[in-house]
Amino acid sequence: MKLLIKLLLNALAVFVIAHVLNGVYVESYVTALIVAVVLSVLNLFVKPVLVIFTLPITIVTLGLFLLIINALIILLADKLIAGFSVSSIWTALLFSILLSVLQSVLHSLLKEDKK
Repeated sequence: MKLLIKLLLNALAVFVIAHVLNGVYVESYVTALIVAVVLSVLNLFVKPVLVIFTLPITIVTLGLFLLIINALIILLADKLIAGFSVSSIWTALLFSILLSVLQSVLHSLLKEDKK
């Protein structure tokens, strides 16, 4: 149940950022939900492979290259999903940063107080 709620919050974050950020287009909330699912799957399977292949440059840049990998994952999702588009890699980079921040805020609302 918690996974479904997180997925819905991610879709909400995608939908909100797409309406705030110029250069990102999401057709509907259903498309935002599909984007959230596809981004989760890509982050689960494709991102670790990219991180391993780009490990030397990631180390040299002290991890900042991971932001570029996130932007590339978003551009890949753009190519896979009809109804979702990102205009450039810089927009994808900004979308990635904003999505991470908004997901952090939304997921922190879900955390239960442990006493």
